[in-house]
Amino acid sequence: MIKIVTDSTCDLPSGWLARLNITVVPVNIQFGAETFREGFDISPAAFYQRINSTGALPTTSQPSVGEYCQIYEQLAADGSDILSVHLTSQLSGTWQTATLAARQLSGTARITVIDSHTGSVGLGLMVREAAQLVAAGLTVEQIAPRLEARRSQIFVAILLKDLRYARMSGRVGRVRETFASLLNVQPIIGVDSGALIPLDRVRGQHRGFERMVSLAEAAVGRRPVHLAVAHAVCQPQAEALLELVAARLNCRDTFIAELATSLAVHFGPGAVGFAAYPAE
Repeated sequence: MIKIVTDSTCDLPSGWLARLNITVVPVNIQFGAETFREGFDISPAAFYQRINSTGALPTTSQPSVGEYCQIYEQLAADGSDILSVHLTSQLSGTWQTATLAARQLSGTARITVIDSHTGSVGLGLMVREAAQLVAAGLTVEQIAPRLEARRSQIFVAILLKDLRYARMSGRVGRVRETFASLLNVQPIIGVDSGALIPLDRVRGQHRGFERMVSLAEAAVGRRPVHLAVAHAVCQPQAEALLELVAARLNCRDTFIAELATSLAVHFGPGAVGFAAYPAE
């Protein structure tokens, strides 16, 4: 048997993780002296309300090695293999922590840890494929290289509503350096080898959506893809983006999910984007 583990930056529609029997390890969100487990102790509404009332961003931290060890030991107690797929190591220490835990248990459990090189719905699509491959009877040795090959094939584009959160977070690398001096411009962010990169800048959401779709068309062409849209408390905008991109890409299926709050720390409310994930 193979059991799949991921972290709370994995965005899928409500109920999918439970249905796919995925174990989720929560990222920690800290407001001052208070620590909350993402997806368990604080809702997105409460998260944004706290930021608006305090004017400051919370900090985030990966689960501890001990937490991963405890979860891995529990899951492996019946002899199961574990496939643990996580947020890009360019944004978080989650993958490194999971890897350390796997090494500590190397003599007692069979654990394979994968850096997804992505996050949010991109990670969600990868985790969903892992669950489908497990259900199809593939082994971890067959699944892991397949997922790793996907990483360079995933197209991601995110349109930020403004730069306030990106400036405050200070964790968006070259994106911050490139766009910090721009006014009234919405940046489009992409992902390259797991790192956030600037793709373009536009004035206005409609132009932003059109540009993101054009970039996706250039990247994936007419290859069949699974398409997923993520949004930070802007469902109508997410639906509009999905309608546009689904009409122009060769989509096998689509869904919308709310952006994990630990990622919204960097992008802010109003951020909306999508991942085009290879279907073959």
